[in-house]
Amino acid sequence: MSGAIDLSEKLSSFSAHWSPHTVTQFNDCDVMVVKVKGEFVWHKHDDTDDFFLVLKGLLDIQLRDRTITLGPGQMYVVPKGVEHRPVAREEAHLLLIEPTGTPNTGDAATAAPRSTV
Repeated sequence: MSGAIDLSEKLSSFSAHWSPHTVTQFNDCDVMVVKVKGEFVWHKHDDTDDFFLVLKGLLDIQLRDRTITLGPGQMYVVPKGVEHRPVAREEAHLLLIEPTGTPNTGDAATAAPRSTV
């Protein structure tokens, strides 16, 4: 990495929702930005926790027994093996961190392809 990473610049380079874009890597993890709107699929990750940090907008993380609502500057970690569904009523921007290669749906067959910005 040769300099600072401008997350706003990275987010402005794409428009697709629910398609994570890797901005850097550290310790075998991808640091990604993603734009979200609407409902994602119910899913879980058997081998890793799921980290969400809201940069802009509001995000509901629905769990089977409750909903966690996050605003800008707030984060939540879904423990591995816990079924969840992220929902954004309006477009929201997120920072995600997860082990490199983790499928966003918990299943490689249904995961969105990951790109780099």
